Formats: sequence, structure tokens, C-alpha cells
Amino acid sequence: MGEGAGDLVERVAGIVLAGGMGTRLFPLTKSRCKPSVGFGGRYRLIDIPLSNALNSKITKLFVISQHFASTLHQHILTTYRFDLFRRGGIELLSPDEDHEKKVRFEGTADAVRKNLDHIMQAPVDYFLILSGDQLYNMDLEALVRFAEDKNADMVVASLYVDTEEAQRMGVMKIDNTFHIKEFCEKPKEPSVIDRFVSSKRVLASMGIYVFRRDVLFQLLQEQGNDFGHHLIPFQAAKGNSFAYVYDGYWVDIGTIKSFYDANMALLERDHCLNTYDEGHPIFTLPQNIPSPFLQDVRVKKSYISQGSIIEGAEIEHSVLGMRCRVKKGTRIHRSILMGNQFYVPPLHQHPPLPSSFQIGENCLIEKAIIDEHAFIGDNVRLINEKNLQSYDGEGLCIRDGIIIVQAGTTIPSGFTL
Repeated sequence: MGEGAGDLVERVAGIVLAGGMGTRLFPLTKSRCKPSVGFGGRYRLIDIPLSNALNSKITKLFVISQHFASTLHQHILTTYRFDLFRRGGIELLSPDEDHEKKVRFEGTADAVRKNLDHIMQAPVDYFLILSGDQLYNMDLEALVRFAEDKNADMVVASLYVDTEEAQRMGVMKIDNTFHIKEFCEKPKEPSVIDRFVSSKRVLASMGIYVFRRDVLFQLLQEQGNDFGHHLIPFQAAKGNSFAYVYDGYWVDIGTIKSFYDANMALLERDHCLNTYDEGHPIFTLPQNIPSPFLQDVRVKKSYISQGSIIEGAEIEHSVLGMRCRVKKGTRIHRSILMGNQFYVPPLHQHPPLPSSFQIGENCLIEKAIIDEHAFIGDNVRLINEKNLQSYDGEGLCIRDGIIIVQAGTTIPSGFTL
């Protein structure tokens, strides 16, 4: 171990787990992995953990992906370029193929285990494990420094949540030195949850861990494919594991509702991801596209991203991604437009896309998510008029009461849902 406090981050490598299928976020994950899903008009979810690491001066990073890895890799390669004179870099890892079958990761721990030969080549003392689909602004250097100060084998980043959230998270009991005395992943029985309640709240795992190098190596020799369900409780029971208590904003993007709510929270500018801190920016792919053009538009509490063309519309409490086109007389309320990767689709695109991407004239869009490259005709009403919680149709669906227009869908003029 190095002797100076200043060189701590040089002895840390980050491992970002970006391989989940994201089934509960379907259909946004129909053709992309969850960390590739757009957020806040211009970012992708993977940008948040990578930016937190880079802002914390942690530049040795591994990203482990599995499903639809190519688009995620392309985004990372074009966004995060390390020059020849800067130490560090991002190594992209995905399942290898042998002569008989393609290797699959069976869980978060299994993903690290099957890449251990690559990861252990990093000349570091600590490994920081992050999720590829969480939103937070966190000083990760302080987290690792806490691990060093405690001389901990393992540290679990944690925060206090209401008791009703305990069933979907790992919960723990700690003493006054933050030593973990008991850990339980997603307890179901009320009597079990009650053991962890403190002042009507429970201390829950954020799915962010720090391991001493030799501890991680030894732990991955144990049985169990998932960190939360198998290896974290096992290691916590051995002792010398601590909880780092975080009191800022944190959201795990697990469902359509959590994704929608996190975008809407940006517009309230209260208890949301902070994207306005120039000292700790959220990095993403810089694109050479023009400023948004607005003509006779009424806008209230909304994001309108670069390259958008909005004519004679009303945009209220909505997030519009890049290259959105909205025509006159249309009203968009409490909705998310994911934007488009280009104005005109490339020739011979497969599957074929609409010839143009837009929301037509005199439409009403309420509480909806419009994915990339959709064409919506004139006089379309997407308002969930029957107040459905779930619905499946051709190219669109409803989840948690939120209408979702799938990527590449054409909705004809006059359509109502």
C-alpha cells in the first residue's frame, strides 16, 4: 500500500456492472441494455457512475456488460477518451465465446468472477464496485478513504430509507463505529424487517461496494453468483465490514415508474440528480448539432435539448431529447421525448424506420415516454383516457399508468389511446 493519503485513488480500480437485461424497464430495453437508456435529454444512464468515478479521480475502470453490449461500448469509446499522457483508462469486458457455447454471466458476482483474470491485472489495493443504472452525485474518493481509515475488508455504501422499501433492498444493522453487525438481502417477512428498523427507518445497501484486493479475490472463490444475495452477507458475517452512510440523492432505475419519476424530478430541481455542478460534471458524448429552434412556443418547466425544432407547440413539465421535432398546435405535458440519433434515417436501415421523426400537428401527449425514431401523425391523442395501469398494443404500451411509444413506431393520424 502507498504511504501518502494523496495517492489513494491511484490504488483504486472501479468495476461498473452494466450487464443486466432490464426486463422491468422494457420496452425501453427492447434493443438496448439498461445502462444505454437515455436520461435527462442528453445523457445515458452509464454516464452517471462513470462521471462520479472520474470526478473522484478514479481513472482505472472496468465496465462489464452482457446484453446489447455493442451500443454501450460504442458510446463509451466515443465519449471517454483518455489521451496518451493521462494515466488510467476504461476497459470494456463482455462474455467470451469458446468453441462450444457463449459464456453467460449468471449474476453480479459471477460477472466479476468470470473476468477476474483481467481485473486482477490492475495494480491496485482496492476495488470499487458500481452499478451501471443508478443516479447519484457522490464523492467516491471519500468512500474509499473511509475504507482505508477503517482498515476495512469490505465497505457497503448505504443510506436510510423508509421501511416499505426494505423488501427490495439489502438492509443492515451497524454499531456506533459503523461496523456491520447483520446484513439481510431483500427481507420479505415483517418480523425480519423489524429487526433492522431504527427510528422508523432502515439502513439499506446502495449496491456500491469497496473491497480490499485480496478479500475480493478470496470472496469470489466462494459459492454464489450475486453480490447482494450471496457474497455480501457471507463477507459481512466474517466481520471487519463497515457501512458508509450517505445522505444525498440516490435512485436505482429499476422500473418504468422510477425512470419516469427521476426525469420529472430534474424539472423540480429538488432532490434530484445535480447536473449543474461544473466542478463535478456529468460527462456524455459531445455532439456537433445546432441549438434548439423554438417558434411561437409556450414552455413551462421543461428541458429542450440541442437540435430540437419546435413550432407553435406547448411544452409543459417535459424532457425533450436531442433532435426532437414537434409541430404546431401540439401540447406535450409531463412527458419524456427520448430524442433521435439523426434527423433522417440511414438508407437500408434494418429494421426499417419511419421516413421522418416527429410529433405532428394538433396532438395531445400526456404522461408518456416517446422513444427514439418514432413518427406520430396529426391529431393523435396519447392521454390514457381509460386510466389503465397496463396495456399492450402494436408499437406502444402502458406501464405503471405511463404510455410508452416504442422506438421506430409509426402512429397514424387520428389515433387515440
